[in-house]
Amino acid sequence: MVDRTPEGETLREIAERHGRAYNTLRAQWSRHPAWPAPIGKRGRSYIYDPAAVDAVITEHFARHATDLEPRKLYTAREIEAATGITAATIRADRSKGRWPAPDDVTGPAHRWYGEKITQAVIKRRSYRRNP
Repeated sequence: MVDRTPEGETLREIAERHGRAYNTLRAQWSRHPAWPAPIGKRGRSYIYDPAAVDAVITEHFARHATDLEPRKLYTAREIEAATGITAATIRADRSKGRWPAPDDVTGPAHRWYGEKITQAVIKRRSYRRNP
């Protein structure tokens, strides 16, 4: 008997490969309008073309590294200009423990090194559901 199942990945395999939770892929990413259609099934799970999935993830979900100098200190306003994350969001995330502590608190504005900002931005979610 010949196996006619197309080559592809399930949502669980995609989640594992991209280091994301399965529920994030199932409940959010796979519901995005640009998400590719399944190419078949393996057991009870749909399978997807890895190249098409990677293209959608790169375009819509992946956080792109910011061009910040690693050893330069940046204020929240400068971070906002470079990353699009507002200063208010940075303050709110700091109070909830989702943003790193500032590296310099001597002046009127707290400042972070570019290296720390880049790491924090990469860890953040990038996709928000449509209302």
